[in-house]
Amino acid sequence: MSQGVRVIGPDRAQLRWEMVDLDSQLPDDHRARLVWAFVEGLDLSEFYDRIKARDAVAGRPATDPQVVLAVWLYATLEGIGSARAIDRLCQQHAAYRWLCGGAPINHDLLAGFRRENAALLDRLLTQSVTGLIAEKLVTLEELAIDGTKVRACAGRGSMSKGKRLASIEKAVAERVAELRSELDKDPGEPERQRKRRALQATEERARRVERARRKLAGLVQEQAARARTHAKEEAEKGEPKVSVSDPEVRLMRLADGAVAPAWNVQVATANGFVVAIDPTDRRQDSGLAPGLIATIAERCGRAPQRLLADTTAMTRQDIVKLAERHPDMTVYSPPPPERTDVTAETVRKRHWRRRREPASVQAWRERMASEDGQETYRRRKLTERAHGIIKNRGMSRFLVHSLEKVRAVCLLQALALNLCWANTLRRRIAAAAAMAMPAIA
Repeated sequence: MSQGVRVIGPDRAQLRWEMVDLDSQLPDDHRARLVWAFVEGLDLSEFYDRIKARDAVAGRPATDPQVVLAVWLYATLEGIGSARAIDRLCQQHAAYRWLCGGAPINHDLLAGFRRENAALLDRLLTQSVTGLIAEKLVTLEELAIDGTKVRACAGRGSMSKGKRLASIEKAVAERVAELRSELDKDPGEPERQRKRRALQATEERARRVERARRKLAGLVQEQAARARTHAKEEAEKGEPKVSVSDPEVRLMRLADGAVAPAWNVQVATANGFVVAIDPTDRRQDSGLAPGLIATIAERCGRAPQRLLADTTAMTRQDIVKLAERHPDMTVYSPPPPERTDVTAETVRKRHWRRRREPASVQAWRERMASEDGQETYRRRKLTERAHGIIKNRGMSRFLVHSLEKVRAVCLLQALALNLCWANTLRRRIAAAAAMAMPAIA
């Protein structure tokens, strides 16, 4: 240090009394305040009904579900999906501390909330969407659906065939028996606790292996059924594989060309909002549209007027089924491309089959051959905005196992996207109204 320089250095041994006002730590327009205002407007009665701590019941009070949900939504907006990382931020970061407001938060509470509440989060999405419809921010005049592949919390090396799975199952069973035997010998308390944790982890692995075995049996039956009509294709695929880490996922080809365990997440958007989101283990989008539309009709009280779907997402059977269930809905989805290097006889048979197609399929083909149909379909690409947002917010790879946990992550992403986009639209509407007022005066 230069001679004569005066500085104030740290004095970490000095006792201090500090008054902290959490509300003054955040500006009025901070995103955390937006999240809290959104959560306050939700009906969380089902969450409160599950709390066991009551006036006449002994026990520690539970952390308010409003706090836990708000913390998860804010973390989702920040692209953070780890319960342990959020736990640390709740101790250190001003925005998270403001949301907690002194309520106790830990990673077990956060992980349990996400693990147990997928169904309740789905009902919260219904609340959110119906509120947006009442506010006229969502109209359901036009809805676009598209699937996006997201890497699972499993490596390609975890995929096992039947023989390897049997050896893993045997090794895990032997390890469980070994740990139980060691616990029965009653070693010292610290060692006993360590072995108990090891036993719990091994028993969890044994349960995953059992689920993988059942999943593999189902895949073998599925392959055998498909082999009756596509024998050559199924023979080329070889023996089915299943992941020991996450038995419900499948190997899928991703957008970058890689093949890895992944989920196919179906996203339905209207006016920029996510109306429905559903992760599946299906590699192809075909056949999934009718189920998604049924969910939207139940959630919103009616089906959309126009449905925009990708080429591979719609089959002729889907067109017929949707026309029967929702006759007022018009489907815009290009027919799959057909080979042109075929014989005249093949072309003749193709035309013969088309003349005998159902009226809904013929109308669909005619609609998609028109310029108006093509122009309407081009708006389907707007749904990719939602894909980009949720992937930039941490959903480029799931950090959880099992379909229910993955669904909870997807629903949190949908709620977070909708609350931010609604706030943006409200501000635009308010700004436009403010600009129009002087002109009216």
